[in-house]
Amino acid sequence: MSKIWLITGASSGLGREMAAQLLARGDRVVATVRRLDALDDLARQHGENLTVLTMDVTDVAGMRRAMDEAFAKAGRIDVVVSNAAYGLFGAGEELTDEQIERQIATNLTGSIQVIRAVLPHLRHQGGGRIIQVSSEGGQIAYPNFSLYHATKWGIEGFIESVAQEVAPFGIDFIIAEPGPTGTSFAANLVRPEPMAVYEDTPAGAVRRAVDSGDFEINGDAVRTVAAMISAADDKTPALRLTLGSIAYESISAALAGRLENVRSQRDIALSADRDG
Repeated sequence: MSKIWLITGASSGLGREMAAQLLARGDRVVATVRRLDALDDLARQHGENLTVLTMDVTDVAGMRRAMDEAFAKAGRIDVVVSNAAYGLFGAGEELTDEQIERQIATNLTGSIQVIRAVLPHLRHQGGGRIIQVSSEGGQIAYPNFSLYHATKWGIEGFIESVAQEVAPFGIDFIIAEPGPTGTSFAANLVRPEPMAVYEDTPAGAVRRAVDSGDFEINGDAVRTVAAMISAADDKTPALRLTLGSIAYESISAALAGRLENVRSQRDIALSADRDG
């Protein structure tokens, strides 16, 4: 049976690719964008199966109105895809206060508020599924992406808790964690003025790798989105969906390292308990 999807940040990248694939298979899509004309080509192809709404996730009041409108127009939404995000690229010391605030407002607070806005609707209709587009960067970290990682680790923690809260209402989550993927993400990175002192540090090395094209990107956007849709079609998907060989290897190594580290501290950990 066809489904009805709500996708935020659908004007480009994985969000647009997902809208295109879903429409091609006959599903209905409500897509939010910042520019109303961003999906004109898809609208001409798919007509009433695509509803486009303008929305900025950093405008919480406006976002809530858009979510209410989306559910009112669709009647029911089976899958909500929280996708709107971007990357802030610079050493932690290089970033401006304004850049930090905007990154958090978009990737973290914006995602939290989208989830909060749709939960009452999903409860009212008797359940639903939320896909949060995170990243391998929700479990590992590269130099020069500190604030981006802060938002992705943050939203994953939020969902770990909320998923337990809303499970009794028939609402579940998928946290999608793609590795480096061939989209417009790198081209749209926001960059502060670099500081010369970081040139010969890991932050400088990552900056040079990204600028030269040496930063490995082997994820395919079409296949990544297809895997996300397939997971959403499953009756009981795993909470986390790892996408791409780089993500698989990096997350596996990070988790193994953290487990080894915590196990090595067993005696210290137990010594902190109260007697008895």
